[in-house]
Amino acid sequence: MKIAMGSDHASFELKVFLKNEALKLGYEVNDLGSDSEKSVDYPDYAAGVCREIIAKKADFGILLCGTGLGMSIAANKFKGIRAALCNDLYLAELARRHNNANILVMGGRILGKSLALEILKKFFSTAFEGGGRHQVRLDKIAEIEKSL
Repeated sequence: MKIAMGSDHASFELKVFLKNEALKLGYEVNDLGSDSEKSVDYPDYAAGVCREIIAKKADFGILLCGTGLGMSIAANKFKGIRAALCNDLYLAELARRHNNANILVMGGRILGKSLALEILKKFFSTAFEGGGRHQVRLDKIAEIEKSL
């Protein structure tokens, strides 16, 4: 599985940790920055990760900022992106099972490293249920995107 990953300065430390752990789990990770704790603008990194997924250069994405809110808002502006802010295991599971989320978003100032790692594991080990009511809802979202 290929993962595109990006963070702002507020989550740089968590990004480095999660990247190393994801590599240990056997994932291929494309780290799109940031490269330090120097202040940067999170929309730039959200855009980079989204473009990787849209271009099919990555299967999934991980975005990290201080709270996860800014990254979620920015990423969900892209057609075909379903970025889910997950600050617990239940949300990570349902984001995949019900919403077929393709980007995991977390807040580096909200979560500790161990919980963030467990959320990552849950997100990437959970499959979309497909079909039925969940697919109908995703199809409606796609229709909204077409109308914009």
